[in-house]
Amino acid sequence: MKRSLIVILFLLSFVSAFAQQPNQIEMADTFRSSGKIYVVIATIVIIFIGLAIYLFSIDRRLKKIEKDK
Repeated sequence: MKRSLIVILFLLSFVSAFAQQPNQIEMADTFRSSGKIYVVIATIVIIFIGLAIYLFSIDRRLKKIEKDK
């Protein structure tokens, strides 16, 4: 019951966020027109890949420690 209430709450918050018409963001238009948006996206992708590799390596070490015990 509690879990379904939380899920419904999250769904309603996303619906209200998508229902609003966003204003044109000047910074995004500037980045897009000058081509710098690709640098921003590449940086974010590199950070997420680094975090994923770090988390997988920690998971592997923990599994090895748990297996030894």
